[in-house]
Amino acid sequence: MKTFIYYVSLLGLGATLLANTPSSANEFLIHRKIAQTIKSEEFIARGTEPFWSVTVSKRGIVYSSPDVKKQTFSYVAPLKAEARPADLLRVYRLQGKGNNILIIKKVDTCSDGMSDKEYPYSAIFILENKVLEGCAEKK
Repeated sequence: MKTFIYYVSLLGLGATLLANTPSSANEFLIHRKIAQTIKSEEFIARGTEPFWSVTVSKRGIVYSSPDVKKQTFSYVAPLKAEARPADLLRVYRLQGKGNNILIIKKVDTCSDGMSDKEYPYSAIFILENKVLEGCAEKK
């Protein structure tokens, strides 16, 4: 009987230690969630006629076009539509001269007008006094 009580006590102590120690599975899930959050903020928006692209990542927001020198903006957290899912609408207010804004909105489909590819987001990029419209996707 003493041996039985000893093993039950030992089992209880082991269970208590395991419950209070973060497991590698929990750590894996936490790192995976962080990676997904970072990935969810990586987009590429594109437009045709004129050709342009904007790449969004935590490292920065980069606008490029064949006609204009590449411009890099610091990453800013996007504004989101109130009382709507976070993935529905993102508005990035970009630092710099003028009113620079990137709007990415989830849509059924967006077509770039030149290929058969369909994108899950539409994009509007306002750079100073120029408004560019296109499509976007997560990187």
